[in-house]
Amino acid sequence: MNRFEWPVRVYYEDTDAGGVVYHSTYLNFMERARTEWLRALGFEQDEVARRHNILFVVRRVEIDFRAPARFNDRIIIAARVLEKGRASLLFDQEIRRDVDGRLLCAAKVKVACLEADRFRPRGLPETLVRKLSDEF
Repeated sequence: MNRFEWPVRVYYEDTDAGGVVYHSTYLNFMERARTEWLRALGFEQDEVARRHNILFVVRRVEIDFRAPARFNDRIIIAARVLEKGRASLLFDQEIRRDVDGRLLCAAKVKVACLEADRFRPRGLPETLVRKLSDEF
């Protein structure tokens, strides 16, 4: 699948007292990139929840921290679908420093599709499956 990239500037609120991005903030950045990826495909998460009774939730994360991002860095968060299951997507995600391309963080993130009202697995929306099929 095509790689989706989303640029971000590191703000003071993203960092610890030493000006280094706090470890859990990388997960926030990745979440935002996946949300922007869905938006770029034409899917707003609140609309999908309302119209299809579907939520996307993180089921598993494997993360490797390589180098620190710091206050005021411009970073690029990338997301690419590695696998498409009936009710899940496995993403390969990276965060790189924009100025030099240095890999700061890499992760595999498995996202499950659930019924919004019962939190039970549900197949991916057919419209999303069709969009993804064009990419695979």
